[in-house]
Amino acid sequence: MNQQKQGPQKHDPLKQDPHKHGQHEKHGQEHPHHERPQHDHRKLGRELGLFDTDPLIGAGLPYWLPDGAVVRHTLEEYIRTAERRAGYRHVYSPVLGKRELYEISGHWSHYSDDMFPPMDLGGEQVVLRPSLCPHHAVIYGSRSHSYRELPLRMAELGGMYRSELSGVLGGLTRVRAIQLNDAHIFCALDQVAAEAQAALEMIRGAYEALGVTPARYRLSLPGPGGKYVAAPQMWQRSTALLTEVLDRSGLPYEAAEGEAAFYGPKIDVQVVDGAGRESTLSTVQVDFHQPERFDLHYIGPDGAKHRPVMVHRSIIGSVERAVAHLIEEHGGAFPAWLAPTQVAILPISDAESAHADAFAHRCAELGLRAEVAGPERGTLGARVREARLVPYQAVIGAREAVDGRVALRLRDGRRPAPLPAEEALTRIGAVVDGYAHDLWDDAS
Repeated sequence: MNQQKQGPQKHDPLKQDPHKHGQHEKHGQEHPHHERPQHDHRKLGRELGLFDTDPLIGAGLPYWLPDGAVVRHTLEEYIRTAERRAGYRHVYSPVLGKRELYEISGHWSHYSDDMFPPMDLGGEQVVLRPSLCPHHAVIYGSRSHSYRELPLRMAELGGMYRSELSGVLGGLTRVRAIQLNDAHIFCALDQVAAEAQAALEMIRGAYEALGVTPARYRLSLPGPGGKYVAAPQMWQRSTALLTEVLDRSGLPYEAAEGEAAFYGPKIDVQVVDGAGRESTLSTVQVDFHQPERFDLHYIGPDGAKHRPVMVHRSIIGSVERAVAHLIEEHGGAFPAWLAPTQVAILPISDAESAHADAFAHRCAELGLRAEVAGPERGTLGARVREARLVPYQAVIGAREAVDGRVALRLRDGRRPAPLPAEEALTRIGAVVDGYAHDLWDDAS
């Protein structure tokens, strides 16, 4: 990906786009020279049986088919595991909240145009939440905290809702019901830079596992108008912190006015699709606003109350937008660990069906997703073509059945020599468990 200078700024960019937590900014600028083959995730996702929509359910409300649900679940579990290893604790919070909650957070005054209308419930007004951060602020404030507990890292894969106009909805990239990979780190001021840096490193690791290349990094700043919290000193402090993090990281980036969240600046990691359109996938934000609004505090070493800083971070943003980008990035040929079916088992004739079923059972025991495609589904050639996006095809003929072996065909065209079934599965498992992109280690 070419790097370009952006005007006189000293910060050089990579290439990427906007939106807080994967949804609420515009789709972004176009990059006409983007050279990746074009795949429309809306068309390909339906052809591959990953997701679909129906007017009876509603616009911007896609449903996930079994293979798409596998991709989504696997992606979510990857993120949860990465977060646990990084010291995050997971919570669940309701998708509804009283209007008063969002009045306190500032969403109602700065963001209500993008929220669904309130619902009257027992004399109170409740709304579908547009963000998870107010809920997490309340959870933090429900208990007293010592400085010894900080940084306190709280994560959730939770639903949120945006009242997007029908004209901007499209496939999985702009939806009304969003599953967000969100987290909030409550920390002392002198811990903010390290936590933001660690979040950027988590993003780098996730992109490597997913096979995603960031287009650019953006420091998103406030612009003119009244959609931002009026607190100049707060903006200066939070902007200085994120600038320090980016400078220390050595990542080229550009500053962009008018792309901040209403309560603070953010680092946006931008990606580009096959048509050259840019969007935000990941984000890191510094927030002094909500800890003050919710009167959050911790007890410091001096025994006095101190205000924590809230670092918002999302490694993959919304699951919907992440999957849309992965479909277009890989053309449906997902990395082995993410593929809906990882091993297609192809018995040459009915005589090998029992061996194929036994091999499939062993795959399941090892946590590999396998499917038997027997002779009833056509010739071997037809079945090979049908499984062209599956990372591994295990062909079992009469000789393999007798010897307890499998003849593997890799998606990239390679054909290793027939191997004992257990050895083949061990080597496939090593690729999957290591989130590797090369399907085969010839040195093993």
